[in-house]
Amino acid sequence: MAKIARMDGEGVNKEVQASIEKIDEIQNNLDSLTEKASAEILQVEQKYNKLRQPYYAKRGEMIKSIPNFWATVFINHPQVSAILGEEDEDALQYLTSISVEEFEDIKSGYKIKFQFKQNPYFSNGEIEKEFHLHDDEIPAGPTSTAIKWLPGKSLVAKATNGAGGKRKNEEAQPTFFTWFAENPEAGMDEIGEAIKDEIWPNPLQFYLGNMDDEAEDEDLDDEGGEEDEEDEEGEEDEEDLEDEDE
Repeated sequence: MAKIARMDGEGVNKEVQASIEKIDEIQNNLDSLTEKASAEILQVEQKYNKLRQPYYAKRGEMIKSIPNFWATVFINHPQVSAILGEEDEDALQYLTSISVEEFEDIKSGYKIKFQFKQNPYFSNGEIEKEFHLHDDEIPAGPTSTAIKWLPGKSLVAKATNGAGGKRKNEEAQPTFFTWFAENPEAGMDEIGEAIKDEIWPNPLQFYLGNMDDEAEDEDLDDEGGEEDEEDEEGEEDEEDLEDEDE
């Protein structure tokens, strides 16, 4: 219960003091209901997370039959695409599966797993990044698998000194694998949140994004072609009329 300072000074209406104490009592009841609702909502979320798993598994199997599905999804996502370099895009062509798993209590964090087929960049078949949000026993922030880069193939951007390098205080250009390797403070990972909350629930909408654009371009081209044909027909009709007048 919140502590209410008594208003015993001169001119303070006792009825006002009594009303404040009653409001505080009501507020405590509301807070108790909010806590109860949070606990019940958590149970519902946990229940439906388990119910979703078979569908995620079936979806994942179907996705494996579509070449470069996840690479296309990332390229089409406005936030994730902003950190993709050309080499990132090439490496992501070997990405075959993604999964997002929330921790049992949901609110304490989640982890994202990335599965790759054999590729010319690193030897890991699977890498994962965990995001610990509210766990006092584990340092706040994400932790990630150490990527076993093949010689000369690291895609983690580094600031370097010397001729041709970046200045000491200049930030390296962000890349996907730099994001994966870095471990910023909890709650500060916008890319992780985008993958969990936007991409993972419905990756198909991002995969189809560029296809929709291409379809719109084709429609515009068709419309433009029809207009050109109409203009040409109009010009021919005018020429025919002029010939008849002569």
